[in-house]
Amino acid sequence: MSNPRLMRTELLLGSKGISALQNSTVMIIGLGAVGGYTLEAIARSGVGKLILVDFDSFDETNINRQILALSSTIGQKKTSVAAARVKEINPDCQIIIKDMYVDENNLPELMSLKPDFVVDAIDSLASKASLIAYLTTHHIEFISSMGAALKTDPSCIKTARLNQTKNCSLARALRQKLKQKGIDLKEVLCVYSDETVDLPPSAIIMPQERGQNKILGSLPTITAIFGLTIANYVIKHLSHYKG
Repeated sequence: MSNPRLMRTELLLGSKGISALQNSTVMIIGLGAVGGYTLEAIARSGVGKLILVDFDSFDETNINRQILALSSTIGQKKTSVAAARVKEINPDCQIIIKDMYVDENNLPELMSLKPDFVVDAIDSLASKASLIAYLTTHHIEFISSMGAALKTDPSCIKTARLNQTKNCSLARALRQKLKQKGIDLKEVLCVYSDETVDLPPSAIIMPQERGQNKILGSLPTITAIFGLTIANYVIKHLSHYKG
C-alpha cells in the first residue's frame, strides 16, 4: 500500500480497484449542494483526474447545504474553491477547471476532454436535458441528480432509471424534455427521492443569472445523501467493485 491516505479504501476495493480509480477521469458538472458532496467523496476515493464545471460563485444562502460554502468562500468561484479543496485532500489528483454555464452549444468542446464518467448535478432543466441527451447519444457513462428540495426522508432516496422515477417534479419535467429529444429514458441513471411533497405557498420565485428559478426549502442532510449516493455509485462502478 503505497499511499496511506487510501489504505482503508484499498482494504475494501483491493489494489486493482484503487489503480482503476487512479487511472479514471471524472467530470462533475454543478458544484453546489449535491455536486459538492459528490466531489468530496470522489476526491477522497483517489480518482486520478477531476474535471470541475460550474459558472457560479458562492453566496451566503448556500451555507445551509453546500459543503464548499463557508464564510471564507463567499464571493469566490465554485470551481476554484472546489479545486483547492481537492488538492488538500489528494495532492496527486489532476484538476481541470471549466468555469462555464453548460448548454447544447459548448457540450462538444467540454466532452472533448474525454471523461470516463460524468456526474450531472445541474439545477437548470434546459441544461440538464441537453447534457443528458448528449451523453446518451454519444454513449458516455453518467449519473444524474434529480430534485432534493423539499424532501426530508432519507429512506426515500433511490438509484433508478429515469423511467422508474415518481413523485419528483424535476424528473417529471425532464422525462418530457428528453422524450421530445427522442432519448430512451431507460438509459438515464439517476438518484432521486420518491417522497411525496407539495410545493408550499411560501416558495420564492427569484430572478437568477440564467433565468427564473424557484427558491425552495432544503435540508443539508438530504442534499448530502444525494451527493454521497452518486459518489458511491461512481466509486464502485469505476473500481469494478463486485461486493
